[in-house]
Amino acid sequence: MPEITMPKLSDTMTEGTLLRWRKKKGDNVEVGDILAEVETDKATMEMEAFEEGVLTDIYVPEGGKVIVGAPLALVLKEGEKASDKPKASPAAAAPAADAPAARPSVASGRPLTPRARAAALRAGGGVAGNLNEGVRVKASPLARKIADARGVRLAGLQGTGPGGRIIAFDVENAPVGGPAPAAGGSSPVAAILPTPIAGMPETRVPLSGMRRVIAERLLASKTQIPHFYLSIEIDAAPMMAFRKEYIEASGGKITFNDIALAAVARAAMQKPKVNAAFAGDAIIEYGSVNLSVAIAVEDGLVTPVIRDAQKLSLKEISASVKDLALRARDKKLKPEEYAGGTITVSNLGAYGIEQFCAIVNPPQAAILAVGAIVKKPVVNERDEIEIGHRMSITLSGDHRVVDGAVAAEYMSALRKLLESPALLLL
Repeated sequence: MPEITMPKLSDTMTEGTLLRWRKKKGDNVEVGDILAEVETDKATMEMEAFEEGVLTDIYVPEGGKVIVGAPLALVLKEGEKASDKPKASPAAAAPAADAPAARPSVASGRPLTPRARAAALRAGGGVAGNLNEGVRVKASPLARKIADARGVRLAGLQGTGPGGRIIAFDVENAPVGGPAPAAGGSSPVAAILPTPIAGMPETRVPLSGMRRVIAERLLASKTQIPHFYLSIEIDAAPMMAFRKEYIEASGGKITFNDIALAAVARAAMQKPKVNAAFAGDAIIEYGSVNLSVAIAVEDGLVTPVIRDAQKLSLKEISASVKDLALRARDKKLKPEEYAGGTITVSNLGAYGIEQFCAIVNPPQAAILAVGAIVKKPVVNERDEIEIGHRMSITLSGDHRVVDGAVAAEYMSALRKLLESPALLLL
């Protein structure tokens, strides 16, 4: 009795939205048939059948959100009978006031089942005793009982209930013993959540899957990675002249961002210590540059990857960026097109931003923030003031991997390529 479950379609996916069924109840299903379209935190993807038979039952309606691994439908082969059919998909069922839709548990990889919850409560705190006795936090009675039964410390847990109140869901998805203490032995600071402001009109916008993942990853980056920043200002006049000559000679169009991407990749091969990642007990230096490119989409930001970017021509990089951006905005990228990046570029020049600092995209060790080309007074080689074109670039680095001197050497190599862009054609 093959039960169709929500597949994990990306490395950060915890739940998906069943957008559309491509098969209906009673249809024959062959291996390789497309059963449904699923929206993940990054893209809209087709869900393929790996079993053959008849689509006997559909548990989740179109538009339903379902956690990874939860049942979606039932496919039976000839002669099989349905048994123990689930009444509803865990994420599709309406949650109780104190129990939001189930998500994978941090401690065990799956949510606490109702039977397990009841057993834990019957244990009466036998696992941890009065672990949270005297702890003054905002928590529901049910959350306190489950915390004592499972050995979860309430202090430091971030509550998702009204006003930051800790509820059963938060406890069930916390590691046993509670969150690890912050460096220096101090307790982690609870998130400061907004409270209603009297007379203030407001609109509550639920977090999309993508927005939730962005929030989690960037919080982890800023709290776990020691960031440092280096900025340079380059003479962009040679880039402007090079781009004009390239377009006139080749008939193809390239952007300043294409030139910047090519230079970032070439410089990373010249100074490979920035093209690296922190692996706990080692630093991994990559032998090729898989360039993650930050692309703004409706729900936030995605970073698809241009593989072996240092080997590509300007024309190839330009075509790759255009293709990735188009499919990213249509949510048509495949999971593997997000994975395996080694260094990231974020360019806000098109929005008129002159300079900014980006947040490191873990597990990578560096991200480049590229600003707009602006006119400003500069001093030339003859000590005369003239109008020049300047571009600001800021490197954000993981200081566990990259030292200041190493980053400075990389920025020097990047400057040379951007101020002599004909080198990119060699």
